[in-house]
Amino acid sequence: MAGIASPARRDVATARTAAILVGGLAAIAAALRLIEPGRVAWIQAALIVFGGLVIQALPFVLIGALASAAIEVFVPPTALDRLADLPRALQLPAAGLAGIAFPICECGSVPVARRLMAKGLLPSAAITFMLAAPVLNPVVIASTFVAYRGRSALWTMVIGRFSLGLVVAILVGWVLGGRSKAELLRPSGHHEKHEHVELGRPEPRWRTFFVHMGNDFLFMGRFLLLGATVAALVQTFMPQGIVSRVAGVPILDIVVMMGLAAVLSLCSESDAFIAASFVQFGPAAQLAFLVFGPMVDFKLGALYAGTFGKATLRTIVISVGAATLVGALWVKVLTG
Repeated sequence: MAGIASPARRDVATARTAAILVGGLAAIAAALRLIEPGRVAWIQAALIVFGGLVIQALPFVLIGALASAAIEVFVPPTALDRLADLPRALQLPAAGLAGIAFPICECGSVPVARRLMAKGLLPSAAITFMLAAPVLNPVVIASTFVAYRGRSALWTMVIGRFSLGLVVAILVGWVLGGRSKAELLRPSGHHEKHEHVELGRPEPRWRTFFVHMGNDFLFMGRFLLLGATVAALVQTFMPQGIVSRVAGVPILDIVVMMGLAAVLSLCSESDAFIAASFVQFGPAAQLAFLVFGPMVDFKLGALYAGTFGKATLRTIVISVGAATLVGALWVKVLTG
């Protein structure tokens, strides 16, 4: 997975963030127990929601980290190059469906898309793959199934996420059309990523695999803890009348869930458990959360800004937002 910071610094940041989140919840609980014992039940409820979300989602974060590390270490860099040999008319749908075979999270899909452009793949097809892979990959679909099992909206969420994610990714690629790589990407130079090459004996693959897996697990786990904390606090402390009023307003409910997905910046392996906890919102709004978040959020914004030009960045954000909103509205119409 591509990170903004170096692995060593990222390890420190993720561990510190996790400690702050968990420590903060413990401190609030202790303070309320001393100052206002009557509110202890609220804290207990929040901790139960928080713990339940983390316990359900953590295995999928681990599986996602394993898959991402395996691709990074064992899959040859040329594995996706054959997409460039397909007829241009087939490159967009084929690139989107390639996300099924390559379970790459949203952070890892950005540098892969840039490399595919360099290898000759139609730039719009490379962006289609970048947007589709975090939504269509099997780990994400499996986590969505587990998060919604036992609910009447199970297949609406599973099939809807896969279908809408693929359609949105292809539409964004179509909007970008025949723009060249030079038009889409930032100019190379001092913005280009430089890899540090060490002389001497190469590291064993097994060691590289576990280093990547550990880094990815800590990186994704940080956002899971953040999302679970916010979801627990909203579900416990925000007056349910306010939540219900927002959730009951057509269009606004979808926009609110899309905005929440962008702010939380969850990894797609765990976001279904957070979305499913917002039971006040209907399937269409939750589906918008699950499609928009892995394509546009705050952490991706930094990666996009460092990879694409400003016009491309605006086009991606606006196109993903508009396509997700319209698609979610159709889901609402079709499902009643």
